[in-house]
Amino acid sequence: MAFVTKLSFQSGDREVLESLVTDLKRMVERKGAECKGPHSAPPERLTVPQYQTLQPGEQFDSWEYTSYSRRLEIHGSDDVARQVGHMDFPDSVHVEIEVDRKKPLGYRNE
Repeated sequence: MAFVTKLSFQSGDREVLESLVTDLKRMVERKGAECKGPHSAPPERLTVPQYQTLQPGEQFDSWEYTSYSRRLEIHGSDDVARQVGHMDFPDSVHVEIEVDRKKPLGYRNE
């Protein structure tokens, strides 16, 4: 059975995110694995309220920032996907890894 490893990245630092995703894609392709992406979503503008105490009440100005996201898929290469899963990523980048097992066409469940 083939595996598809889906990687999702989110960061407020666009340059770090772009650099990470580009380097990762190059590494995956250099090792001979099939890599789809990066796919990007529109930037998301977020607003976070900041309270002066631990309870709702008086507030400071809200904190606003932009979050950028990218997605990559690694198809079929379990060793490369395992290596990517054990990498150290920058603290400014949130990473989610999802692994799907794809059954070949004509596969029967007996």
